[in-house]
Amino acid sequence: MKPGMYIVATPIGNLDDITLRALQVLKDADLVAAEDTRHSRKLLKHFGIERPLVAYHEHSDLAHVAGKFAEAIESGGAVALISDAGTPLVSDPGYPLVRALQDRGLAVIPVPGASAAIAAISVAGLASDRFLFAGFPPAKEAARRAWYADLAHSSATLILYEAPHRVLASLHDAVAVFGAAREACLCREVTKTFETIQRASLADLIQFVSSDTNQQRGEIVLIIAGTKEPTVQVGDAEETLLLGVAEYAPPKVAAGIVADYLGLKKNELYARLLEIKNKV
Repeated sequence: MKPGMYIVATPIGNLDDITLRALQVLKDADLVAAEDTRHSRKLLKHFGIERPLVAYHEHSDLAHVAGKFAEAIESGGAVALISDAGTPLVSDPGYPLVRALQDRGLAVIPVPGASAAIAAISVAGLASDRFLFAGFPPAKEAARRAWYADLAHSSATLILYEAPHRVLASLHDAVAVFGAAREACLCREVTKTFETIQRASLADLIQFVSSDTNQQRGEIVLIIAGTKEPTVQVGDAEETLLLGVAEYAPPKVAAGIVADYLGLKKNELYARLLEIKNKV
C-alpha cells in the first residue's frame, strides 16, 4: 500500500455494503483509527480482520494523535480512519487530523462507500441536482428555529441528520419556518431491517411520526425541499417595522401582521425575524 492515511467508508447498516477495496485497505493497514474502538472491533471481527486499533474522536489530543500517525506514515506505513458508520468526516470529527497530516506533506487517500446523506437523497424523490448538507440542527428549540431560519431562503434541497428523540420537535420547528406545505422526506434506518422512506408535506410527516412511535427511533435523515419562492427583499424600512411590531407581539404574530400590511410572505418574514434576533 502507498504510505498515507486512508479515509475508509464503512456500512451504515447492511454489512454487505462494504466495498472490496475497503476490506483490502483494512486488512493491509498498519493501524486502524476508530471513533469507538469497541464498535469497530466488532465490524473488523465480522470480516475476519485483526489489526491494531486506536481511538480517535472529538476529545482526542490532536497533536499527539497526528504525531503518532505521521510517524507511522513517514516510516512507510498506512493508517486507516473509520467512523462508527458511513463515510468519516461527514458529521464526524476528523478534518483537523486530515489538515495536520496534509500540512506535513503526507498523503490522505479517500476510500469511498456508504453515506447516509447520499443514500437518502438518492431515494427521497426530491430535487438532487443541487443540495446542501447541513448536519445536525441544534438541540434547543430557539437555536434550532434560528438555524432553520438561516436556511429558509435556500433553493437547494436540504439534507440534515436528526436525533430520534428530537425528530418530532424538529419537524414542528421546520413547519414554523418553512411552512406546513413544504415537501420533505423522512429517511429512517437506511439499509437496515426497519428502513422507512416517507415523502410528504412537513405537516403530514408530523402526523406520520406522531402516530407511529417506531418512527422516533433509530438513525434519521431528513430531506427538505428548497424554496421555490423568490427571496423576499427586506430593506431597512421593512426590517424596522418588523422589529417594532415584534416588541409588542410574538414573532409569528408580528410576521403575520407585517406580511399582511406589506403584501409579503409570512414565513419569509418570520424566518427573517428569527435570523435578526439570533444575531442580536
